[in-house]
Amino acid sequence: MPTVIRMKRGGRTHEPYYRIVVMDSRHRTRGPEVDVIGVYHPCARPEPVSEVDVKKALRWLREGAQPSDTAKSVLGKLGVMKHFHDGTEPEEAVAVAKDAAPEDKGYNAPPPPKEEASEASAEESAPPEEAAPAAEPAPVEAATE
Repeated sequence: MPTVIRMKRGGRTHEPYYRIVVMDSRHRTRGPEVDVIGVYHPCARPEPVSEVDVKKALRWLREGAQPSDTAKSVLGKLGVMKHFHDGTEPEEAVAVAKDAAPEDKGYNAPPPPKEEASEASAEESAPPEEAAPAAEPAPVEAATE
């Protein structure tokens, strides 16, 4: 059976969560799933949560399941793809990643001033001192001989 690892969306409007599932690739996206291998909750507070059963994911990848681009990204962040490419077994059965909570500033802060760029442009605008002696005309004696 041609299988694929996909993200199956759930949740409310503007509050999604995703189940990482193994499905038959011939079925539609919201069709029946063969196995649920993890959860990705990007809107969880205070920090986003990714949780995958690594042993199940590796078993399905070794059987030929093709991950979608998004599922591959999540599996890569949890280290599942590294285990798959190296052919190793993880120590823990479940990989959990909690990303850092975004800093809530309440506004978009202006970028810091760039002093390095202004110094480099000042050096470029000054005429080079080595170019002046090279501009002298060639001696006439060599041309007459």
